[in-house]
Parts: sequence; C-alpha cells; structure tokens
Amino acid sequence: MKKIFTLLLLNIAILGFAQIPAGYYNSATGTGYTLKTQLKTRITTGHVDQGYGSLWGLYTNAAFRDTNYENDNSLLDMYSENPTGPDPYNFTSSGQQCGSYTNEGDCYNREHIVPQAFFDNVAIDPMKNDPFHVAPTDGKVNGLRDNFPYGRVNNPNSTTLNGSKLGPNVNSGYSAGYTNTVFEPLDEFKGDIARSIFYFVTRYEDSMVDFYNTTTVVSKNMFDGTANNALSPTFLNILLTWHIQDPVSTKEIARNNAIYNYQGNRNPYIDHPEYVCQVWTAACAALSTQNFSSIDEVKIYPNPSSNGTVNIETEVTIDEIEIIAINGQVLQQIKNPIMESNTYTISNLPKGFYFLKLSSATNSVTKKVLVN
Repeated sequence: MKKIFTLLLLNIAILGFAQIPAGYYNSATGTGYTLKTQLKTRITTGHVDQGYGSLWGLYTNAAFRDTNYENDNSLLDMYSENPTGPDPYNFTSSGQQCGSYTNEGDCYNREHIVPQAFFDNVAIDPMKNDPFHVAPTDGKVNGLRDNFPYGRVNNPNSTTLNGSKLGPNVNSGYSAGYTNTVFEPLDEFKGDIARSIFYFVTRYEDSMVDFYNTTTVVSKNMFDGTANNALSPTFLNILLTWHIQDPVSTKEIARNNAIYNYQGNRNPYIDHPEYVCQVWTAACAALSTQNFSSIDEVKIYPNPSSNGTVNIETEVTIDEIEIIAINGQVLQQIKNPIMESNTYTISNLPKGFYFLKLSSATNSVTKKVLVN
C-alpha cells in the first residue's frame, strides 16, 4: 500500500505579497545577471540614506517587534528569539541599546549581516546604514559572530542561549567546499539572512569588486570578487538552500514594507522570491540534493512527472513533507505522514517546478521535482 497525498490546487496562483507599489518592478524584464542589474537600478532609485543613528528609531517600529511568536512586542532578535518556547531574555526598552556588554541579554546593537569590515575600506555610506542588512541583535552574540561567514555547524565551539552556533563549517552536502569557522543561526532565520545578502550583492553590485579587492576580513570568503555572480560557490549554495528551505515569512514582509516607508526602496527577493533563481539560474539548477545520510535513502520518481504524480521512497521516517513553489511559497505542509511500503505518493500537482522539503527528526533534504 502507498499513502497518497493530493495537492488540492488545480490552479496555482502565485500570490503577490502585500503593499508592493503598482508598477514598482515593471523594469525587471530580463533574466540572469541582466535581471540582477535591472533590480539594482530599481532599488537604488528612491533609496534615501537616513544615517546610522536613525536605525535606533526604526527598530521601535512594530515591524521589528515580536508579533509572530510570543506576541509580546519585545524586540524581534534572531540571535535571542526562541521560536518554539520561551525566549532566554527579551529587549523591551530603547534604554537597552549598547553600550558595553559582558553577557547575553545585556544590550542590543546593530548587526551588519554583511560585516562592515568587508566594505568600509571603500565606502561607509549607505551600506553601513541600510536596514535591509543591518538588524537589531544581542550585542554579545553580535560580537561572537564577529566577521565570520554564515554556514552549517555540527560541532560548535560556542552555542548561544537560543541555539545559534559558532564553529567549523560542515564540509559536505550543500555546504561542501569550506572548513573554517562560520556562524549558524536558527533555521527560522536562515532564509531572512539569505535574502538580506542577496539584496546586498544586488543593491551594491557596482561596488562588489572594489569591496572584495580591498579587504582581508574572513567574511570575504562569502564572495567571489565579481559584480555579477558576486557569491562564491559554497556560500551561494548555502544561501540558495536556506532561501528555499525557509520561505518568505510575514515578519519579513512587514519589515520590507516598514523599510520602504523609511528609506524608499525594497528588497526584491522578499517581494518576488522567484527572482533569486531567475538571477542565479545555473546555481539553482545545480542545487545539491542531499539526503538524510546517503544518496540511496530517498528516491523521487518519476521525475520529471508527466501526470502530476510523484512517489517518495525511503526507509527513513519522515516527520513532515513540504511542497514549495519556485517563488518560495509553501503550497502544502503534510505533518507526520504515514509510511506504507516505504512510499508516499503526491498527486494532482499542476505543471511546474517544485521543491519537496522532507524533514526527519534530525535532518532534512530538499528535492527538485518537475511536472511536465
């Protein structure tokens, strides 16, 4: 017997995310790096730098407060938030801005997702002040992350109170190719970070070569020294995987709208997650399909499918199946599916390209599926 799951979507409409100004992306008509340059022009036009000090005021906006988890209006800090239980501590007052700190929870400051040391030999403004990649975070953890790239950590040297980790990068699977120290945030924030970096290399495309050539900071390893592709193979693969596995959330949409009102531009990869794979087409197509422990343990067939039906065959217990559209929208979540004869069947998939995210108790894998 097979357990059959039907996707109840005969006609998938890619839902637009709220409050995108009419016609804002009319000039984004290209593909590949042409599209990236068009997006750079679009999000540079109208961008009014508000300065570094103004970020403190922006962080009091409701979009930067916790209305997603405890809903307690505390600062939503990706380095202290616990999405599945009580937070280890909260920041509730602007009087908790850093300042000096010794321990986690002492104060919060302004974390540059792309470290300031990467670009400040060339230019400080507006990169230093851009809230699309400058987030409010705990000062102690900000210092722990330092200038390290983001990556995967199995054997941490340090673990924060909310479970973020610092340690050697996992040199296998989708993060293969790098062994030095990286910082791994919680899964809940990995897509947010990926789309912040995609924004940065797009908005500041013209300066990426100069940034790369004038810095020795370790975060330089995230980049490849080019204006177009911008990201080195290992870290592009990490960020693409995180973008797919952690789709755009309501908290990102709220921040995108708040920042647009604040400085006059938007993050196109939040508004249109599908732009990511339209820009980095080859890398998306070549995404590693890592399995739970070996390449034989998860099989997807037929792929491509000609009738909207695919089978998932595995001996691993799967706790959740997510069907994700190429724009990052989660179309369906199947919790605790029942395994029968080691096979799950998903049917009634309309024509298109999908990602299947399969999660076990200890790991996850994302598979590509094409329906002709």
